[in-house]
Amino acid sequence: MIDIQPDQARTLAAIVAKGSFDAAASHLSVTSSAVSQRIRALEVAVGRPVLRRTRPIELTESGQAVVRFARQLEMLSADLADELLPGATNPDTRLTLVINSDSLHTWAMAGLAAVAGTVQLEILREDQDYSLELLRSGAAAAAITATAKAAPGCTSRRLGVMRYLPVCTPAFAEQWFDGGAAFDGGAAFDGAGAAEAMAKAPVIIFDRKDDLQDRYLRRFSRKPVEPRRHYVPAAHEFGEAIRLGMGWGLLPEIEIGDDLDRRTLQTLAAKSFVDVPLHWQQWRYGSAVLDGVASAIQDAARVLR
Repeated sequence: MIDIQPDQARTLAAIVAKGSFDAAASHLSVTSSAVSQRIRALEVAVGRPVLRRTRPIELTESGQAVVRFARQLEMLSADLADELLPGATNPDTRLTLVINSDSLHTWAMAGLAAVAGTVQLEILREDQDYSLELLRSGAAAAAITATAKAAPGCTSRRLGVMRYLPVCTPAFAEQWFDGGAAFDGGAAFDGAGAAEAMAKAPVIIFDRKDDLQDRYLRRFSRKPVEPRRHYVPAAHEFGEAIRLGMGWGLLPEIEIGDDLDRRTLQTLAAKSFVDVPLHWQQWRYGSAVLDGVASAIQDAARVLR
């Protein structure tokens, strides 16, 4: 049986959070030598390295597991304090979550607001296709992700489907898509005319990790389609760029109902969309506070498909 001392695990977590041995020592009010000794003892207990002494410091897979243990221990300690002092609130409990920008912008804030009085939240914004790495590393206790399979040491539950519609302004459609004629009046989007139009029309991309628009573009041609691209890495400004006619792009269906009703935006083609499944993954051994956040997020996710 591996015997990991809590102070050793907390020390490794502090090194990761503060970025160095010296900064961790200052945070823990111990000497740098004590920090080094704890890490050496931890690596002896684990039987392998827990970190790589690079700049910045990198955790090994074993180190990631130990940091998760340290974070979970913090939450369990908060639960114990609540049991020993029934009825006492503990708003000092801290949770780090990873949530993608579109979820934050459209539906997730309602769930977070519901628990804001019981916990301190740090939200890391990351694309749903890349959020699991922060969960595996121990940097976050839970994440909204596109991956259904649970990460090591975690549980996974389905939230729903985020549907994205390809949209642009009517003026943009008239300029670049002949008012939609390139898509056979909106009924089809796989003809030569549509492929040619999509290769020329400017497109709005969130950032270089954003694959949604390219996923949609792959429907038009077997060869990569490389239109002019504008990168706008903020959810509100991304939508504004499309509404101002800078290009077309995929926006969440739940965000643009009024735009479609007012006809300030139009879809590129009828019944054309990209669906992104969303899942909530969290540490298997969490806490009552984490479970409360998960429940609030699930309630807020009822607006999804």
